[in-house]
Amino acid sequence: MNKAITKIISIIGLALAIAGLVHGTFEILQGNAPTGGLIIQAIGDAQQQWVYGTEEAFTILPTFLSAGILTNLISIMLGIWSFRYLSHKHGASIFLGLCILLFLVGGGIAQLVFFLPAWGIATRINKPIKRWEKLPEKMRRGLAPYWPVLVGIGLVSFLIGLFISITGSVPWVNSADPQVILNICWTFIFGGGWGFFALAVLSGFAADSLVKQQEEYYDTI
Repeated sequence: MNKAITKIISIIGLALAIAGLVHGTFEILQGNAPTGGLIIQAIGDAQQQWVYGTEEAFTILPTFLSAGILTNLISIMLGIWSFRYLSHKHGASIFLGLCILLFLVGGGIAQLVFFLPAWGIATRINKPIKRWEKLPEKMRRGLAPYWPVLVGIGLVSFLIGLFISITGSVPWVNSADPQVILNICWTFIFGGGWGFFALAVLSGFAADSLVKQQEEYYDTI
């Protein structure tokens, strides 16, 4: 098992679960009202805090209440699965299934950009990473130690972006322009979140390849 990669995808799964819970909670607050279509605004008028703070989502369910309840339940299942069962035989497939279900019931549209690459990487958790072993060892040793820091920065950046997307508040920026705030929000979610998660994956593969190399060395002794 590639342990570093498993932990990285677990943390990405946690980030998606948290985002899902945010969507689900706001959907529940809108009550048993009909959604009126497949594309919904998870945050209703009564809870909306700024012009772009609607948290757009897709749902096949008929009411906000049913969408919110199922979104929260699936988010909890995704969080548990990501941390406990991701390395199991069908761990990556069920991870993908939960993410797709979360998308279909109202967990948010933007999560597609995160869970599809995460699933692709998760399929390599229990497979050899021979291509990485072909890279110079010095390069891999340079990358390997940093995945915990990189994935930590990615998670914090993602959560900051999620907070900004809900509140429209950026404490250290003195701007009332919603477009500026939206740009900052996307920078944290995609530039910081997705970007650092991607760097963490590269570092994680380097770390796992070194562990595998060391195990093979000791097996030959």
